[in-house]
Amino acid sequence: MKIKKDEIISKVLQKHPETSDVFQSFGMHCLGCPTATGESIEQAAQVHGIDLEELISALNEKVTK
Repeated sequence: MKIKKDEIISKVLQKHPETSDVFQSFGMHCLGCPTATGESIEQAAQVHGIDLEELISALNEKVTK
């Protein structure tokens, strides 16, 4: 099952804790903050100026290994 851009970060981390290092490698260090509980991957990428497709690709690569 692929990770999609509209998924909430905290839900992704619950299902796939191994993705935390991917988020952090893209500069998303506040994974436990209240914003992450309700923010989608797409929203966070926009706020942090991250290439969304690159992030989604890296996350899916991590969970399929």
